[in-house]
Amino acid sequence: MTKKVELLAPAGNFNTMLAVIKAGCDAVYLAGNKFGARAYADNFNDDEILEAIDIAHLFNVKVYMTVNTLLKDEEIASLKDFMAPIVKKGLDGVIVQDVGVIRVLNKEFPTLHIHASTQLSILGPYAVEILKKYNVDRVVPARECSLEEIKYIKSLGNIEIESFIHGAMCYSYSGMCLFSSILGGRSGNRGRCAQPCRLPYHTKKEKEVYPFSMKDMCTISILPELIEAGIDSFKIEGRMKKAEYAAGVVSVYRKYIDLYYKNGNFVIEENDMNLLRNLYIRNEISLGYYHKNNGKDMVTLSQGAYSSQDEGVITNLTNKYVNSKPYLLINAFIKFNVNEPVYLSYKYGDTEVSLTGNVVEEAKNAPLNKEKLIEQVSKLGDTYFKINEVLIEQKGNGFIPIKALNELRRNLVNLLQEKIING
Repeated sequence: MTKKVELLAPAGNFNTMLAVIKAGCDAVYLAGNKFGARAYADNFNDDEILEAIDIAHLFNVKVYMTVNTLLKDEEIASLKDFMAPIVKKGLDGVIVQDVGVIRVLNKEFPTLHIHASTQLSILGPYAVEILKKYNVDRVVPARECSLEEIKYIKSLGNIEIESFIHGAMCYSYSGMCLFSSILGGRSGNRGRCAQPCRLPYHTKKEKEVYPFSMKDMCTISILPELIEAGIDSFKIEGRMKKAEYAAGVVSVYRKYIDLYYKNGNFVIEENDMNLLRNLYIRNEISLGYYHKNNGKDMVTLSQGAYSSQDEGVITNLTNKYVNSKPYLLINAFIKFNVNEPVYLSYKYGDTEVSLTGNVVEEAKNAPLNKEKLIEQVSKLGDTYFKINEVLIEQKGNGFIPIKALNELRRNLVNLLQEKIING
């Protein structure tokens, strides 16, 4: 087994994206202010999407954007203009439900990776063959597929498979729900589901029940099976949920995916299951359809609400993943010799950048000593870098204006970020 499964996290907004990157995801999926199936999520404005792609790529995280609603004819014309700057920025893939949209994207952006949404209800390799004609290179099978059916699609389809592993389940067949449209005039296929399946209903005996409210999916116990089935990407549901939820779930699945690749198996710790149960998940959970066709034990029946959250758990996750940004540790080297230009370099892994600045003058009153130099080159402020180590070469009692040293540092940080992002 050479290729490690991708852990794909939801990012309903910019802060959530940063939190899941810090928690260890390999990729994020997000939406812009158009064409996404979660119209009531915060979502990203145009500038935020472009910045998000840069920041994610800084941390070697891929970005997939959802364009997964059914578009009206008059909306197709604006799709190209909406997508063009995002594709140019380096979007890693787009998740699509509408076959017409797939055809447009394939024509206008032939190098863009297209992923077929679960809402296309892909149930076998023959549907895959049709989609591959439009350069679709990944499918998210219908959530109703069993693990054996997914393996069959993988074996014959010669295509990447992305499957949901955690989060809310839909009562309807994937992508086929009209319940919200009929009851409230709000279409799930237009990103505005009112979730009538989560509401209470009454029997003839006036008993309140939740006959359409599915148990949430939690597959941590069968991760080895899912990995061995050849699934390429594990997808966590939840673009409408808080950053703490997304980061907490990512952190647990990251831990056990890594343990599997290290040891071939793992034993789930009770504190990790407690963490998942205290993160905006319904009182009852299931394995989804991986080992079961259907059944009343997949429905909550007695209640549709989420379980109560442990505020201590939420506070810990906030402090660990939300209140601070992810960062890369870098090393610095500064050459500060009198009568020579100051030289500064930053290095992250194999990526190194350097700049020279003002000529170091003989200090008349207050030379810049090693402590002060270390302090100045380590002031990385509101960036995504932190200093690991600073090495100094210094000859004589030198001085340059602090303003000049700060400008050199800022320019070099920008250069390093750009070089890491662009490879």
